[in-house]
Amino acid sequence: MSQSLVMVVDDEPDIRELVREILEDEGYAVVVAEDVKTAREAIQERVPDLVLLDIWMPEQDGVSLLKEWSDQGPLRFPVVMISGHGTVETAVEATRLGAVDFIEKPLSLARLLLSVEKAISSFNKTGAESGAARVRKIPKLAGSSAYIADLRETIKKSANIETGVLVQGERATGKQLLAQQIHNASPRTSKPFIQLRCDSLSESGAARDLLGDANSPGYLESANGGTLCLVDVEELSSTAQSLLLDVLEKGVLDRGLDQSVTFNARIIATSTIDLSAAMAQGEFSELLYYRLAVLIINTLPLREHREDVPALLKYYVDWFVEQEGMTYRHFTVAAQNHMRNKDWPGNVLELVNVVQRLMILGDDVEVDVAEIEKLGGSEHESGYEVSSDMMRIPLNLPLREARTEFERLYLQRQLDSVDGNIVELARIVGMERTHLYRKLRSVGIQAGRKRG
Repeated sequence: MSQSLVMVVDDEPDIRELVREILEDEGYAVVVAEDVKTAREAIQERVPDLVLLDIWMPEQDGVSLLKEWSDQGPLRFPVVMISGHGTVETAVEATRLGAVDFIEKPLSLARLLLSVEKAISSFNKTGAESGAARVRKIPKLAGSSAYIADLRETIKKSANIETGVLVQGERATGKQLLAQQIHNASPRTSKPFIQLRCDSLSESGAARDLLGDANSPGYLESANGGTLCLVDVEELSSTAQSLLLDVLEKGVLDRGLDQSVTFNARIIATSTIDLSAAMAQGEFSELLYYRLAVLIINTLPLREHREDVPALLKYYVDWFVEQEGMTYRHFTVAAQNHMRNKDWPGNVLELVNVVQRLMILGDDVEVDVAEIEKLGGSEHESGYEVSSDMMRIPLNLPLREARTEFERLYLQRQLDSVDGNIVELARIVGMERTHLYRKLRSVGIQAGRKRG
């Protein structure tokens, strides 16, 4: 498996499930354990790439388990401690025993994702031996169209400059891949490439997650020397925009109390909207826009460079064979032409999803048109619709119960419309993802597992 495996050890069921849903949505494989005994048994089956370990649990605490692992020799995986009421002494002891980070409850989504990403990437780079740890190969830009050729040339030209880059385009058109490729081609390639999903920053936690503190660096300091990719930068709150602009103008992270750190990271931002229009309408900081958008790259939807579909099909077949150990399959010429003529509303992500499903479900070496049509598509509906389910909500219910039933039906319909994509669902319904996960669970909906 090429997915990084994260073990979550926590005695609180709500915390375990919330963290599981968040991490699986981000592309991690997750196993959970409710106590130390279960954690020991799980590690015997498969060594994880990371353990999120709660401190206070019944029978045996997390620090004792960490000491047990540490006494056995160098840790085979990084450990991040989590606690709702930890002390400085506890954090110091956990660090002495080999913990790489310490996260406090209530959990910040942005803080959690940063800690997990840093812990796994840093551990892999040290060359530490782990039964599961491995660096996932970064996809390439596949295709032979003039559009793809221009993107490759743009990557070369922008790699050695230090100015801000803004990548704009529809969802799943390769914006983050472009940012990664620019970083990889730059002199900063050996330094961190940190991705911040801007919708994960809450208004109240923006300063903590961006700036961090003396004991726990935030996103900006973690990217020092490398590149910080601001994913969906239009989602930054006004507070976060002001903080980021201040850092970019001063070149310093100012945390107060004489705690300042020099900031040295390149910023690459991605956006699914025309950010200049948002700036003109007063919805995005004008000063920050001109800092970020020195170079603008516009990505095209797949329907506007259909000639690249055959190359993409071949590339991702080879990808799943190499990365996931799947059995090789080949698209017939007729099947390739059939795929070229699709509208691909989900862009490259949808194409990758279709390839993966065909490789999992199919038996023959060749993929033909009949198999593709049998598989079905994921064409998105649009327009206003009054669901018959909505009309069946009993009008004799108390207001609170009727509202809950409406929320359940509304969220389920929206979740279905985006094929289980939580990131897209959060954007549509206008909720921060941590709150959205809780809302879905409160109305009895199992969240999807797909990324956008």
